[in-house]
Amino acid sequence: MFQAILINKDDTQQKASLERLDETALPAGNVTVRVAYSTLNYKDALAITGKSPVVRSFPMVPGIDFSGVVEQSDDAAYKPGDKVVLNGWGVGEKHWGGLAELARVNGDWLVPLQAPFTLRQAMGLGTAGYTAMLCVMALERHGVTPDKGPVLVTGAAGGVGSVAVAVLARLGYHVAAVTGRPHEADYLRSLGAQEVLDRAEFTEPGKPLAKERWAGAVDVAGGHVLANVCASLMYRGTVAACGLAAGMSLPATVAPFILRGITLAGIDSVMCPKEDRLEAWRRLSQDLDPNKLTDVVHDISLQDVVPAAERLMNGEIRGRVIVPVHPQHP
Repeated sequence: MFQAILINKDDTQQKASLERLDETALPAGNVTVRVAYSTLNYKDALAITGKSPVVRSFPMVPGIDFSGVVEQSDDAAYKPGDKVVLNGWGVGEKHWGGLAELARVNGDWLVPLQAPFTLRQAMGLGTAGYTAMLCVMALERHGVTPDKGPVLVTGAAGGVGSVAVAVLARLGYHVAAVTGRPHEADYLRSLGAQEVLDRAEFTEPGKPLAKERWAGAVDVAGGHVLANVCASLMYRGTVAACGLAAGMSLPATVAPFILRGITLAGIDSVMCPKEDRLEAWRRLSQDLDPNKLTDVVHDISLQDVVPAAERLMNGEIRGRVIVPVHPQHP
């Protein structure tokens, strides 16, 4: 038997609760992992609260990422005792995820734990940190270097935003952090932000072209926020878009694209090729000060995940939420 957060749905409603399940209930897969740590992400909160149709089949164990130790493997790449990390691949949406004591997955979805990270530190970063690094790598590929001008990070007090601010600041960029929580200004400056801007500046319909302000941006919001960011990019600037916290729509015009030659780079962390995943983790080990994780993460128990999902949806949680499942594995 093992404990797991389980989402069920009947004809009228969806409900998430902590359950005890038999190991025979685990889905198909060739590697079984005893989960050491999982996390609570925005997508997990959408799944648990049912506020977006994230879950594709029921019943479902949420949790889009986890770190842990291999218990059983029919994949030649892994053996019992190996420390591994999983991010994405539809886990927690189409395939049972990491908010459980056990996970059974396809070995191709796993990556070995990258030195010098511990299993806990890997989840302190998790999908949010790995996505943030993919965004930074996209800006670099498109020529956004610190000498080109300031960069903007929206949703800066969240998981992706917090790591993006910390990494970009350490790489020498002038970082402007956007947040709807002004009381988080000191926290954002501690991560390296040199400016803290009110989200309200970006949430209303804006001009097709605004004053050129940003050489690059990391956007987790979408909607009017992303449209306004595009309108205020400098000539040949780039925005890496990875989220939809402010909406699925993009109420923009082609003006910034055809008059300023900007680039809108889409970031997908779910189906990202393995080589890019490994490079993102390597870069995180190089370009993120591990001490910054102390201020970015906090723990909740598996029992507290369901109520915490509501708080996350209400914007009441900063940074990263770690869920220690078997924390005896460091």
